Amino acid sequence: MFARPLYMFASVGVMVLSTFFFLTLMRSGSAENMPVAVVDKDQSSISRRLIHEMQATPSIDIQLVTNSYPEAREAMQQGKIYGIFVIREGFYRDLVAFKRPQLDFYITNAYTVGGNTAYKQMLTMVNLTSGAFQREVLRKKGLPDDVIMHRIQPLTIEGHMIANPWGNYSVYLVSTILPGILGLICMMVTIFAIGFELKMKTSHAWLHTAGDNFAVALLGKLTPYSVIYGVLGIGCYIILYRFAGFPIYGNPARLMFGLLLFSFSMEALGVLMISLLPTLRDALSIGALYAMLGFSLSGFTYPQMSMLAPVKALSYLEPLRHYYLIYVNEALMGAPAINSLPNALALTGFMVAAFLVTPRLHNALIYQNYPLK
Repeated sequence: MFARPLYMFASVGVMVLSTFFFLTLMRSGSAENMPVAVVDKDQSSISRRLIHEMQATPSIDIQLVTNSYPEAREAMQQGKIYGIFVIREGFYRDLVAFKRPQLDFYITNAYTVGGNTAYKQMLTMVNLTSGAFQREVLRKKGLPDDVIMHRIQPLTIEGHMIANPWGNYSVYLVSTILPGILGLICMMVTIFAIGFELKMKTSHAWLHTAGDNFAVALLGKLTPYSVIYGVLGIGCYIILYRFAGFPIYGNPARLMFGLLLFSFSMEALGVLMISLLPTLRDALSIGALYAMLGFSLSGFTYPQMSMLAPVKALSYLEPLRHYYLIYVNEALMGAPAINSLPNALALTGFMVAAFLVTPRLHNALIYQNYPLK
């Protein structure tokens, strides 16, 4: 492990860099300064005021103000902006004449977060502008402000976000992405550590060191990595829920235990991959595909209830799905332990199932009859 720096970098180094990256990605809890362009064909005082108000919002950064739509479209095609806000000619004239002027949005969904954030902020500004204009008109007609507000907004909506009242995207995303990366590290490093013995034909020396006892050899190989994964998991937990201040409404010990179970289950699945495919290249390829699918199938980005039935069934074969449910139960909902018990048993089942195929790995270590590449 210490003779080859790759092992330490692929485990500790990657996890530290990932933690730093994702915790600084959205420091305020949401995406900010999304670049957009404004095509102002009206060139009126009200259009300039609207542009000024848009620039004042923290989520939008107006990179280009022009009266040429092709220029703005070219900037979008080059990936410089996420949205185009078009103020048509005659906007102010139609507004004062109560002709319901039209505003146009063009959004690129090639960048989902950037495009959706830009659209949301531009739509909010349009609604606020419409309300402000109606308020001024009604004021000039002599209506009091309380009557005006009831006309502009007859229904008032109060939103109460469970467990995350700040609407902090990091709470939902980073709390699952970082453990997912830890699980990916556990699997890939485990596959490489064992598969490298097969590739370099050193498995006989490895078994001889363990007194030709396969169980001792495997335990000796995995124990140091398990300690590292455990320390990384505990460190991830401390950073997220102590220093970063992410909410946790349930039992902290159960959540930490679930994270450790998840990391060890991914390590065990790494053993399963190299046992079923005792060729380093094949095991790494399949292991990476399997682990990366966990981010899509776990349900924290795309809800599981909206997945097709076969895909929904496959999601339960991903340990990250079970850890995500433990996280929701313990950190966000503060649910009883019985709610997380099925998922904890599923993670334990992954570990048991993985070691049922180790006789195949034992044979591979003895006979070394697998290709080197």
